[in-house]
Amino acid sequence: MTAVTSVVWAGGRLRDPREPVVAGTDPGYTTGLGLFETCAVVGGRAFALTRHLDRLASSSAALGLPPVDDAEVRAAVAAVLAASGPEVGRLRVTVTAGPPAAEPGEPGDPGAGPALVVAAGPAPVRGPAHVVRSRWVRNERSPLAGHKSTSYAADVLALAAAVRAGGDEALLANTRGALCEGTTSNVLAEVHGELLTPALSSGCLPGVTRALALAWAAEAGLPVREAREDELPWRVVDDVRAGRAGLALAGSLRGVVGVEVVEGAPVAVGPVTAALASLFRARAADDLDP
Repeated sequence: MTAVTSVVWAGGRLRDPREPVVAGTDPGYTTGLGLFETCAVVGGRAFALTRHLDRLASSSAALGLPPVDDAEVRAAVAAVLAASGPEVGRLRVTVTAGPPAAEPGEPGDPGAGPALVVAAGPAPVRGPAHVVRSRWVRNERSPLAGHKSTSYAADVLALAAAVRAGGDEALLANTRGALCEGTTSNVLAEVHGELLTPALSSGCLPGVTRALALAWAAEAGLPVREAREDELPWRVVDDVRAGRAGLALAGSLRGVVGVEVVEGAPVAVGPVTAALASLFRARAADDLDP
């Protein structure tokens, strides 16, 4: 197949990207009940694919979605990446419950199962990380907290507001008034010589990049850890903007990067952040499926 900018696999085969692939009765379309994973594509391979698929399986069980076959996902990923060109830098795996199965004697598919769509395309082009605080919050008690749900409109709106304000990421507090995460990334604050990331109890996503950063930092002896519940109040962003603290973002497409602008104010990247970013780049280059 000729390499194209966007490649889509659904229903057991590669598709024209303009071809409809989701049934109108699929809960992923009608109610937003679905999950997705996004991987960076490096040298034609999906980075940390095993970790992403493990999280997908865990979230599927937590939300009561039917499990998707791991071998099928991997075969679909391989087919998509084989058909992709060098401009492709992002892979997305989306899973929903699929259309309801037909009752005996009725038209339709009595064996309907989860719907799987795998798509690849160019990664977004970003400049220096520029964050803007959102006026909306993450509900850490939501059943969707900690899962990459296709019910993503709140994040889309928060990010769009940040972009209108000149940024490229929106920061979210949780309902307890603590720093939680970004719309597309986990966050880490550099405070008093340590780099702290909100605990999962804050409602943040258990990010693949976040987990790798914590593990690799521990092995390297860098002062990077999960924060205690009271260590990262929302006002820490004021400290970052005033130069009293630093901030980093961690995500599948970003890797680990230091924030350089907070709501229009240039800020310095801290030394621990810089060391972690360098370490992450080196370790990720050594192993594409850590």
